[in-house]
Amino acid sequence: MSLSINRARPDQSALIYSLIRELAEYEKLSHEVEATEAGIAAALFGDNPRLFCEIAEWNGEGVGFAVWFFNFSTFSGRPGIYLEDLFVRPAFRGKGIGKALLSYLARLSLEHGCSRLQWSVLDWNTPSIDFYKSLGAVMMDEWTVCRVNGEALRKLAKAAP
Repeated sequence: MSLSINRARPDQSALIYSLIRELAEYEKLSHEVEATEAGIAAALFGDNPRLFCEIAEWNGEGVGFAVWFFNFSTFSGRPGIYLEDLFVRPAFRGKGIGKALLSYLARLSLEHGCSRLQWSVLDWNTPSIDFYKSLGAVMMDEWTVCRVNGEALRKLAKAAP
Protein backbone atom coordinates (compact mmCIF):
# COMPACT_ATOMS: atom_id res chain seq x y z
CA MET A 1 0.00 0.00 0.00
CA SER A 2 1.33 3.44 -0.86
CA LEU A 3 0.52 6.92 0.36
CA SER A 4 1.35 10.10 -1.53
CA ILE A 5 0.60 13.71 -0.71
CA ASN A 6 0.62 16.35 -3.42
CA ARG A 7 -0.71 19.84 -4.09
CA ALA A 8 -4.22 19.65 -5.51
CA ARG A 9 -4.64 20.05 -9.26
CA PRO A 10 -7.54 21.73 -11.09
CA ASP A 11 -8.77 18.35 -12.37
CA GLN A 12 -9.32 17.34 -8.72
CA SER A 13 -11.94 20.04 -8.04
CA ALA A 14 -14.79 17.49 -7.90
CA LEU A 15 -12.81 15.34 -5.44
CA ILE A 16 -12.09 18.35 -3.22
CA TYR A 17 -15.73 19.38 -3.21
CA SER A 18 -16.77 15.82 -2.40
CA LEU A 19 -14.35 15.74 0.54
CA ILE A 20 -15.73 19.06 1.79
CA ARG A 21 -19.26 17.62 1.70
CA GLU A 22 -18.11 14.45 3.50
CA LEU A 23 -16.38 16.51 6.19
CA ALA A 24 -19.49 18.63 6.68
CA GLU A 25 -21.56 15.48 7.06
CA TYR A 26 -19.10 14.05 9.62
CA GLU A 27 -19.24 17.31 11.59
CA LYS A 28 -23.04 17.38 11.36
CA LEU A 29 -22.81 20.70 9.51
CA SER A 30 -24.05 19.79 6.01
CA HIS A 31 -26.75 22.43 6.33
CA GLU A 32 -24.02 25.12 6.49
CA VAL A 33 -22.30 24.27 3.20
CA GLU A 34 -22.87 27.13 0.76
CA ALA A 35 -19.74 26.48 -1.30
CA THR A 36 -19.93 25.20 -4.83
CA GLU A 37 -17.42 23.14 -6.75
CA ALA A 38 -16.82 26.08 -9.08
CA GLY A 39 -16.29 28.49 -6.20
CA ILE A 40 -13.79 26.19 -4.50
CA ALA A 41 -11.98 25.67 -7.81
CA ALA A 42 -11.76 29.45 -8.33
CA ALA A 43 -10.36 29.97 -4.81
CA LEU A 44 -7.75 27.25 -5.25
CA PHE A 45 -6.78 27.64 -8.88
CA GLY A 46 -7.60 31.23 -9.86
CA ASP A 47 -5.08 33.90 -10.83
CA ASN A 48 -4.20 34.83 -7.24
CA PRO A 49 -5.00 31.81 -5.04
CA ARG A 50 -5.37 32.52 -1.36
CA LEU A 51 -6.34 28.97 -0.50
CA PHE A 52 -4.27 25.82 -0.89
CA CYS A 53 -5.05 22.12 -0.74
CA GLU A 54 -2.95 19.02 -0.32
CA ILE A 55 -4.49 15.73 -1.46
CA ALA A 56 -3.66 12.41 0.18
CA GLU A 57 -3.84 9.48 -2.20
CA TRP A 58 -3.81 5.85 -1.12
CA ASN A 59 -2.79 3.65 -4.04
CA GLY A 60 -3.74 6.46 -6.40
CA GLU A 61 -7.19 7.05 -4.87
CA GLY A 62 -7.96 10.45 -3.31
CA VAL A 63 -8.82 9.64 0.30
CA GLY A 64 -8.16 12.83 2.25
CA PHE A 65 -7.15 16.44 2.14
CA ALA A 66 -5.80 19.42 4.02
CA VAL A 67 -7.14 22.85 3.03
CA TRP A 68 -5.08 25.77 4.33
CA PHE A 69 -4.00 29.37 3.90
CA PHE A 70 -1.34 31.71 5.21
CA ASN A 71 -2.07 33.93 8.18
CA PHE A 72 0.30 36.25 10.03
CA SER A 73 1.43 36.63 13.61
CA THR A 74 2.20 40.23 14.48
CA PHE A 75 3.84 39.00 17.70
CA SER A 76 6.34 36.73 15.92
CA GLY A 77 6.53 39.00 12.89
CA ARG A 78 6.21 35.96 10.63
CA PRO A 79 3.54 34.15 8.65
CA GLY A 80 1.82 31.01 9.80
CA ILE A 81 -0.29 28.35 8.21
CA TYR A 82 -3.92 28.06 9.23
CA LEU A 83 -5.39 24.65 8.55
CA GLU A 84 -9.02 25.21 7.62
CA ASP A 85 -9.96 21.58 7.03
CA LEU A 86 -8.33 18.20 7.55
CA PHE A 87 -10.29 15.13 6.54
CA VAL A 88 -9.58 11.49 5.83
CA ARG A 89 -12.36 9.25 4.59
CA PRO A 90 -13.45 6.87 7.39
CA ALA A 91 -12.45 3.69 5.51
CA PHE A 92 -8.86 4.98 5.37
CA ARG A 93 -8.41 6.17 8.96
CA GLY A 94 -5.85 4.45 11.13
CA LYS A 95 -3.32 4.24 8.29
CA GLY A 96 -1.30 7.33 9.27
CA ILE A 97 -2.83 9.54 6.58
CA GLY A 98 -3.96 12.33 8.92
CA LYS A 99 -0.57 12.41 10.61
CA ALA A 100 1.14 12.43 7.20
CA LEU A 101 -0.96 15.41 6.09
CA LEU A 102 -0.12 17.33 9.28
CA SER A 103 3.57 16.43 8.97
CA TYR A 104 3.50 17.66 5.37
CA LEU A 105 1.98 20.98 6.49
CA ALA A 106 4.55 21.27 9.29
CA ARG A 107 7.30 20.89 6.70
CA LEU A 108 5.63 23.51 4.46
CA SER A 109 5.42 25.82 7.48
CA LEU A 110 9.15 25.56 8.08
CA GLU A 111 9.98 25.91 4.38
CA HIS A 112 7.98 29.16 4.26
CA GLY A 113 9.53 30.55 7.44
CA CYS A 114 6.29 30.25 9.36
CA SER A 115 6.22 30.52 13.14
CA ARG A 116 3.30 28.15 13.58
CA LEU A 117 0.73 25.75 12.23
CA GLN A 118 -2.69 26.38 13.70
CA TRP A 119 -6.25 25.05 13.41
CA SER A 120 -9.54 24.70 15.27
CA VAL A 121 -11.30 21.54 16.36
CA LEU A 122 -14.90 21.09 17.46
CA ASP A 123 -15.03 20.60 21.23
CA TRP A 124 -17.11 17.40 20.94
CA ASN A 125 -14.60 15.73 18.61
CA THR A 126 -12.68 13.83 21.28
CA PRO A 127 -10.97 11.39 18.87
CA SER A 128 -9.49 14.28 16.90
CA ILE A 129 -8.52 16.21 20.04
CA ASP A 130 -6.72 13.15 21.41
CA PHE A 131 -5.00 12.61 18.06
CA TYR A 132 -3.85 16.24 17.86
CA LYS A 133 -2.54 16.17 21.42
CA SER A 134 -0.56 13.00 20.61
CA LEU A 135 1.24 15.02 17.92
CA GLY A 136 2.16 17.80 20.35
CA ALA A 137 -0.71 20.19 19.62
CA VAL A 138 -1.66 22.46 22.49
CA MET A 139 -5.34 23.23 23.04
CA MET A 140 -5.68 27.01 23.31
CA ASP A 141 -8.45 27.02 25.90
CA GLU A 142 -7.88 30.67 26.78
CA TRP A 143 -8.85 31.72 23.24
CA THR A 144 -12.40 31.87 21.92
CA VAL A 145 -13.09 31.85 18.19
CA CYS A 146 -15.16 34.82 17.05
CA ARG A 147 -17.19 34.94 13.87
CA VAL A 148 -19.38 37.56 12.23
CA ASN A 149 -21.35 36.40 9.18
CA GLY A 150 -24.67 36.72 7.41
CA GLU A 151 -26.84 39.63 8.47
CA ALA A 152 -24.50 40.59 11.32
CA LEU A 153 -21.64 40.94 8.81
CA ARG A 154 -23.76 43.12 6.54
CA LYS A 155 -24.83 45.29 9.48
CA LEU A 156 -21.25 45.68 10.69
CA ALA A 157 -20.06 46.58 7.19
CA LYS A 158 -22.68 49.34 6.94
CA ALA A 159 -21.12 50.99 10.01
CA ALA A 160 -17.78 51.43 8.22
CA PRO A 161 -16.73 55.04 7.70
